[in-house]
Amino acid sequence: MDLFQDVIRPAVTFLTRPEILLPVASVALALALKYYRVLSQPKVAGLLGLVFLGWFVGSLWNDNFKKVITKPDNIPIVLLVFSVLFLLWLCLRRAALNDERAERDEPPLEAIHRRETVLVWPDLVMVEFICLLAVSALLTVWSVGIRAPLEEPASAAFTPNPSKAPWYFLGLQEMLVYFDPWLAGVVFPTLIIVGLVAIPYVDVNPKGNGYFTIKERRFSITVFLFGFLIFWVVLIFIGTFLRGANWNFFGPYDKWDPHLQVPLNNIDVSEIVWVKMLKLGRPAHWLQREIFGILMVLGYFAVGPALLAKTVLKPLFKPLGFVRFSIVAMLLLCMVSLPLKMLGRWLFNLKYIVTIPEFFFNI
Repeated sequence: MDLFQDVIRPAVTFLTRPEILLPVASVALALALKYYRVLSQPKVAGLLGLVFLGWFVGSLWNDNFKKVITKPDNIPIVLLVFSVLFLLWLCLRRAALNDERAERDEPPLEAIHRRETVLVWPDLVMVEFICLLAVSALLTVWSVGIRAPLEEPASAAFTPNPSKAPWYFLGLQEMLVYFDPWLAGVVFPTLIIVGLVAIPYVDVNPKGNGYFTIKERRFSITVFLFGFLIFWVVLIFIGTFLRGANWNFFGPYDKWDPHLQVPLNNIDVSEIVWVKMLKLGRPAHWLQREIFGILMVLGYFAVGPALLAKTVLKPLFKPLGFVRFSIVAMLLLCMVSLPLKMLGRWLFNLKYIVTIPEFFFNI
């Protein structure tokens, strides 16, 4: 039996399907936050890191995988993935050590290190200068060893396939596949900024200020990591390594075939209800046609906060109060709507929940 062809390649191809990757990554992060004390131990994390590194190096023998990974545009994203995983482990490890110290009524590690002061000159300036020289040398070697991904001047006669935004916009470009531009390009980025601005006003937990911890700030850290890692870094990963020719999905070991055309049979909620379930034609008037989708959206945002207050976020309702809890719940529901809509497209070919072309309004 060929281990790579019969086991590793099918397993990796299956796990990197977007409808599988997003839930698996979410479950993996949830488990990491639940069992962070065990998983962040150097021996356990080192073993997991060696397995991941071994798979990565072994996969370079595949020509298609190597071609995508070593593309000059994609090399920084490879470094991004490794650095994010390392920093996640480092944060979890420091949080585990501090939580263990708190249980023994000892101060956090940062409180001990805070006493070790140094002078700006010459200590801090010399360290910064050495870092400047090291980074300059690294960038010089990089620029000599890796060709800059410059292409020909833009021409209407030739467009890249696929045509992608810069890496820092790939998450936004991925959202544009599932939402209209007014939502993905305006509303969601605005809500991200509003949510970040609102943190000091809605977060009443005074603990965890200036030191790493998970036990004392589990909800805040969980929401932030899911928003950053799952709904941003994973989207960048998908847009970089899995989005190929004709904007189709390809596995890590698949060749990006420019002649591959995947038929799209996307349907709306109104078509599901009126045509498939009721066996009727869709009404002409937009309100009657989209009433089911409108009720779904209104119910999601009307019932959602109350449901969260009675279930998973019940411990937060009293300390936050009605107004602040409502803001947190609405922002959380908006964040969760992104993976829900993506899974709806991947699993059920769902395009729009509400579509009103008469007013250029689609959700």
